[in-house]
Order: sequence, then C-alpha cells, then structure tokens
Amino acid sequence: MIKNPIFKGFNPDPCICRKGDDYYIAVSTFEWMPGIPIYHSKDMKNWELYTHVLTDEQVDLKKLPSAKGIWAPCLTYCEEEDLFYVVYGVMNSMNARYFDVDNYLVTAKDIRGPWSEPVYLHSAGFDASILHDDDGRKWIVSLEWETREGYEKPGVICLVEYSPKEKAVVGYPKRIWRGGTDRGCIEAPHLTKRNGYYYIMCAEGGTGYNHCVTMGRSKNVWGPYEGDPKNPIVTSVPGESNERHDPDHLKPKYFNPDSVLQKSGHGSYVETSLGEVYLVHLCSRPFAPELRCTLGRETAIQKMEWTEDGWLRMADGDNLAKEYVEESKLPEYPVPQIPDFDDFDGEELGNWYYAPRIMPQSFADVKARPGYVRIRGQESRTSLNKVSILARKLTSVYATVTTKMEYKPEVYQHSAGLIIYYDNMNYINLRKYYSQTLGGSALSIIQLENGEKTEYLDTRIAVEDVPIYLRLRIEGRELWFEWSYDGENYTRIGRTFDTTKFSDEYCKYGEFTGTFVGLTCADRVLHKHYADFDFFSYEADEEKGVPAPEEK
Repeated sequence: MIKNPIFKGFNPDPCICRKGDDYYIAVSTFEWMPGIPIYHSKDMKNWELYTHVLTDEQVDLKKLPSAKGIWAPCLTYCEEEDLFYVVYGVMNSMNARYFDVDNYLVTAKDIRGPWSEPVYLHSAGFDASILHDDDGRKWIVSLEWETREGYEKPGVICLVEYSPKEKAVVGYPKRIWRGGTDRGCIEAPHLTKRNGYYYIMCAEGGTGYNHCVTMGRSKNVWGPYEGDPKNPIVTSVPGESNERHDPDHLKPKYFNPDSVLQKSGHGSYVETSLGEVYLVHLCSRPFAPELRCTLGRETAIQKMEWTEDGWLRMADGDNLAKEYVEESKLPEYPVPQIPDFDDFDGEELGNWYYAPRIMPQSFADVKARPGYVRIRGQESRTSLNKVSILARKLTSVYATVTTKMEYKPEVYQHSAGLIIYYDNMNYINLRKYYSQTLGGSALSIIQLENGEKTEYLDTRIAVEDVPIYLRLRIEGRELWFEWSYDGENYTRIGRTFDTTKFSDEYCKYGEFTGTFVGLTCADRVLHKHYADFDFFSYEADEEKGVPAPEEK
C-alpha cells in the first residue's frame, strides 16, 4: 500500500504528467527558491526530488511578501512536440483582494532543462494551466479573479487560446465554468481530453477545510460543461454544502475529525502505461483542536478509475481521501531519497535546500572550505530582500535538527545559527552573536511572532570561539533548543515554544506555505562575514502523524 501524504511538508498544488515510463509531479513554491520542484517516479510509489524549473533570475521574487511568488504550476508533456511545458503564475500582490498575478509559460526538451525564456500569457487570474488539443491547438484555463461588487467571488474559470507561433494568447479570456458544486471558491482548473470529451477538473470550497476536487465535461472546449453527478469526486468532507456566498478559503467549521487527511483538493490525474489512473491532490494534517497545519499543505495520491459512462471516480467507489492507497502494478523502482545527514562533502549544494526569494547558491558555498558549507551573512531574517537562510522543509512534527558551526562574530550586527522559520514575521533563531554587554561571543534566542520581536536576554550566555553544536528538538506541540561543545553533552537553552504556531492558521502575514528548518547567518554591516557549518543533520520520525489532543 501507498501511505499518504507521499510528499510530506510544504508541497502544495501538485500537477502530474507522464512521458513514457516516467511520471513527474510539480508543486508550488511561493516565495522560496529554487522554484517549482519536480518529483520523479517510475512506479507511482517511490518518488525522488529530481530537479527544479526555476533556478536563476527567470523570476525576481525579492521584496515580495510572504505567500506571494510562484503559484500552482501546471506541468504537461506534449508528445507531438516531445516537449515539456510548465505554466506558472507569479503572484505579485493581494492588496484589496485584487490578486495581481502574471502568468507565464516555459518549455524544455529535457525535464532537467534548460528551460526556455518565460513567455507572458496574461494576468486574468491565477492557477493557469494548458491543454494540448489533439488538433494541435492549445488552450489556457485559469481562475478569472472577481473584484467587482455584486458578483460572486472569488470568480469563474475562464478559457483562452494560446498561439505557439505568436507566443501570445488569442484575444481575451472568456468565462466557461462556475463549478460542479455549490461549495464556491472555485480554482485550480485543468483541462484534459478523452473519448471526444473535454474534461475540466477544478478545486472548489477554498483551499481549506471544505476543499475538494470536482469535474465537468463538454463536447466543445468552450462548453457548456455538465457537472459530474457525483461531485465532488475527492474531498476530506463528503456531503453537500452551499458556500458560494462566503469567499473565505479556510472554513474551519468543515474540519472532519474522522479523516487523517484534511483540506483534500486541487487535483491532477494521470493514466499509467498499464491503464491505471491515479490522482494527486493537496492535503493537510492539522493539530487538533487548534486546527493549525505546521507542515503546511502536502501532496497525497488516490487510485481512480473511469466509469462506463465516462466519469472519474475513486477506485473504492467513495469520495473521501484515503491515508492508504492501493499501489500500482508497475514494477517497483526504488529511487534516491533526501539524506538525513549532509556533511557538505559534495561538489554541489544538495537540491533539497531552499532560501526565501533568492537562490541558496548566492550565499551558500560548499567549495570555499571543503567539507563545510560557508554561509555569507546578509540582511536580517525579517527582510523581504536578501536573507541568508539555508533551509529544508519540515516533514514531521517529531524531528531533531543538529549542526556544528564555526563562527566568530566581530560586531553586534553579526549573528549565525539554527532557525525554525515559517516566514519573515515568524521564526525562532538560536544564534551566536557578538554581545557588547559581555564583551565577546554569546548565545541567545531571538523570536519573531507575527512581527513582534522578542530577544530572550535571560538565555544569553557567553561562549568560546571554538566549534559549537546547535540543536533543535521538535516533539509534537513542543519545541526547544540545545547546545554543546562536544556534540555529546547538550545543555538546554531557553523556554519551550509552541510548534502549532508555525502554521497558515496562526501566522497573520503569510499563508499557503509551511515550516522550514535551517542554517542562517547575518551580517547587517557589510554583507560578507560568514559562518562555516560542518554538517546538517535532520532526523525526522515520519511514521508519526500529528499528535492527537490527548497526546500533549
């Protein structure tokens, strides 16, 4: 059996495609770089982080607030052209609910690139995706975001033709679909074609607790589309609900205590070489009763099948997203996994590291001192511009993160250490810094909680300028820091913090992403003083889910 989620931690908005015997899934990255991870599998069960689409200055995310940036990539393969396509949006602003987004298209012969220069499509809403029609034409669907008073929000699915020759859309997008349920908040459209029908798959209910996957079909790409009589086809909360009047996406009243996977929706499906059908979708595993998703929105998979009358259904005849799913009959194909221990002995930085808004390689160097990663300090961790945080996704709320650091701060604007980070307004940092009060190097903890800074002066302790071990312990709802000189005997430093607060639901300045843990350095004077890290150890118990209330 396959156990969900297949991609734990921050991996939302999955889109799946197939080329021959290879299967690929792209997910969203928002303000994090590199952008648009691609996961690869040959058996639909074992997946590896294979590559990224956006790895340079194709897109400038600097100064964008949290939760903006790269939204909902659509990954497709056009067999006639032997070409991969990725359509993605760059969300620039959500001020006054205008949702200013620019949608782009890139192509590549090889999934690992190089990718073409981005082609601008339009700015008529988000979650744009592409259909390669069997007559050679191409169609772009997206959510046309509604801003006018008196109209149903957030909007309606729209369609426009794309001309590869002109590298432009043809005319203005036209509205074609209002959804297959009355849950409202329609988004995430994908068009496919099968047996003469155009199928439209959407997310409805908002990307929160009333989320779901729905389908409609039409003989004409412009519609009218008829809804699947069994909509929604995948959800965490079966049953009907009329929420068209409420544009809020979260809707916590629809939390289903009987389901491990919450927020199930935003789906994309693929047919295997054996004729099997699998659908991938986002989901979350919140702490209850807080309903806070520290791991963000994750990726799950469900086995599907086509009915005789041409509708897509879950293979078990139900529509509730399942934690355990029947695996494919494709031959088992193990693939490399992200290592728990990185000693930085390689020639390149691991592809599992991310940074807010800029590429990690712009400040993290594994060649300057072999066996170490050298992190050059830049702006404060609150900045939206150039921040040196080398991070990986938190995949379990039971984890131990350890590093060994060599660092000698020279002025009080120098600091380096270990961080748990949700966004620039929410993080906790165990740092070594220069203390003027103590006249030398010191350790202390600094926290930002919804933009309010707390420097825990009671944790300040003088330390020597020798290699030092720093550790973060996450045990369900509780997390704390420790430090050591020898890597054997650790001393706890500071108070116990609340893990649940690192979540969409608690953080006021960002949403849609997830929690990261990592290494960080700041030099708020010259942007050149650095820290050397000997290793990064990430031990996570991914078999454990999120603890129930009685497990406090």
